[in-house]
Amino acid sequence: MFDPYVIRQDFPILGRSVHGKRLIYFDNAATTHKPRQVIDVLVEFYTKHYANIHRGYHTLSQEASELYESAHDVVAKFIGASSWDEIVFTGNTTDSSNILAYSWGMRNLKEGDEIILTVMDHHSNMLPWRKIAAIRGARVKYVDITSDGVLDYADLEEKVSERTKVIAFPIMSNVLGTINDAKRIAKIAHSVGAIAVADGAQSVPHMVTNVRQMDVDFLLFSGHKMLGPTGIGVLWGRKDLLEEMEPFKVGGGTIEDVTLDNIVWESIPWRFEAGTPNIAGAIGLAEAVKYLSKIGMNNVEKYEKELVKYTFDKIRELGDEIDIYGPSDLSLRGGIVSFNLRGIHHHVVGMLLDTYGVAVRTGMHCAHPLHYRLGLKGTVRASYYIYNIREEIDVFIDALRDIIKRRAEFGGGFSNIDSEKCTSG
Repeated sequence: MFDPYVIRQDFPILGRSVHGKRLIYFDNAATTHKPRQVIDVLVEFYTKHYANIHRGYHTLSQEASELYESAHDVVAKFIGASSWDEIVFTGNTTDSSNILAYSWGMRNLKEGDEIILTVMDHHSNMLPWRKIAAIRGARVKYVDITSDGVLDYADLEEKVSERTKVIAFPIMSNVLGTINDAKRIAKIAHSVGAIAVADGAQSVPHMVTNVRQMDVDFLLFSGHKMLGPTGIGVLWGRKDLLEEMEPFKVGGGTIEDVTLDNIVWESIPWRFEAGTPNIAGAIGLAEAVKYLSKIGMNNVEKYEKELVKYTFDKIRELGDEIDIYGPSDLSLRGGIVSFNLRGIHHHVVGMLLDTYGVAVRTGMHCAHPLHYRLGLKGTVRASYYIYNIREEIDVFIDALRDIIKRRAEFGGGFSNIDSEKCTSG
């Protein structure tokens, strides 16, 4: 196990104060902070090696190209891919999902085909498939959850048919923290010849990921949720499937040759990385992957589960004043705790926690159907990472206790406040 107190020294932002209190950052499911190592490698790239890639034989272009290409290999090894060219760099998970839905869906879906999603899907994994279904005349089905916030596998098996072509699902729910059985879902998909598309935005940063062991066909995730820069995402796909696909975005960098009458697409992954890519973002992501690899993803997962257990133990001190959502079996959930304080609107809780220096997310977390399924207009979400410590949770719980005591000040709980527009994460 790593020492989180040593880890914290790598993150400059954790030294700042908010409202006169030391920052406690529990919004890691939305985005994570960056260690000095990632910040430094970005500065080094821009000050020593910056140039466009694959477009010149001069020294800077060659150096930039080598760093960018190497980043594919670093990420490939991190998720257990068979080769570096299975890694497509995108803008983020949303971009990956759209690229896949259009590149694969336009070629393979037809009227009457079925796409299976889940009610716990983030909009980024749900909406592109709904869009492509509408274009191609396919039907969308949704898998329900149990009363404990676990994916209903019996419902999944009942909804699968010979017409099923895609099963897309989150490996971890960004609201409930539920960890789904990717290998089991992939087996169900493959039993009817469908592809299994795994949204790894909340799982890849927090646990060991091996795409070959999971046996999924595609995996999507974002760099900014795992210590990397914003604007860089990953679409991993089985090589044989990627090679069959034509690019959704076309233009510079996607072609091997073009005449006025013909197009020869570039080899993978370049055919899917149109235009000048986020070179610095890819290099920063590779450095973030190296940082996490030194810690060990098994250690990351174990530590976050310890923080969640500690949170649940402390929450019991609040009695029946708090409702927590997601599996009661902590082995089935990652480092996310979503809740509501009874009689106090979630936005109010979030704003008040900020006065204690505690940053959490409030709202519907780009998972509106899931909140509607739970009968909620929003939740407060605390989400942990490697630099969070128990002392921060103590402050968090004490703040909640204080807010509960002050409930009468809030005029009945603001129960009629509307949730804001979808907020990322």
